[in-house]
Amino acid sequence: MRTAEIPFEFFTVAYLTRIGNQAARTLAELAKGLEQCSDASIFHHTFQTLGTHHFLTEGFSNDFAQWVLASTNRGELAERLAALDLRDYVSLAELRSDLRRVVSDYCAAHPQFADQMALERFYFCESVEVTVPLGYTAKSLEEFRSGLERLSHASFCFHFLSSRLRLQLRTNDFSLWLANSLGLETLASSINRIDVYTNTLESARAKMLRLIDRERRRKA
Repeated sequence: MRTAEIPFEFFTVAYLTRIGNQAARTLAELAKGLEQCSDASIFHHTFQTLGTHHFLTEGFSNDFAQWVLASTNRGELAERLAALDLRDYVSLAELRSDLRRVVSDYCAAHPQFADQMALERFYFCESVEVTVPLGYTAKSLEEFRSGLERLSHASFCFHFLSSRLRLQLRTNDFSLWLANSLGLETLASSINRIDVYTNTLESARAKMLRLIDRERRRKA
């Protein structure tokens, strides 16, 4: 099978959580906080939350939706926030804009709830990302499969989900390399369609391995 000129380099990642000085007690304050908080805070409460709770395939996938439901009892708004698919975003600015729009529109439509005090405050936290090369690379599909099996959940999420922000593309590190370096466009597309909302990270990895094995059998 084809060998890549540029190898795929596997990374590991860790996130340091920092609690900021911003908090929200009402939906109106949440909307204001979404406008003023840092990009690191938006990432922490969305992308990082999805990766941290990878073992859950039910419930809300971001902290904003979870707080709205648990502390303000506004189920309709929580569902709207949870419906924002992180795979559609290649910039935190775009995600921030949509989160704020959803909350602001709800407050405008339901002013009686905008300033209602929540049961608990929402505290805006930040993620500080630390990445380190794992020390192994892949130049062939076989080597890539072997490296994929060794990845931690955090590393898998780094390459498969949050990479969209880094690449500014609606794809992931794995698919980009498979398509551009090995010419496996169909495999790359199939991997990119794996749903991280209906799968855990482990089951998403298992699906990816099965797709790779199918490709290897086809090329044999």
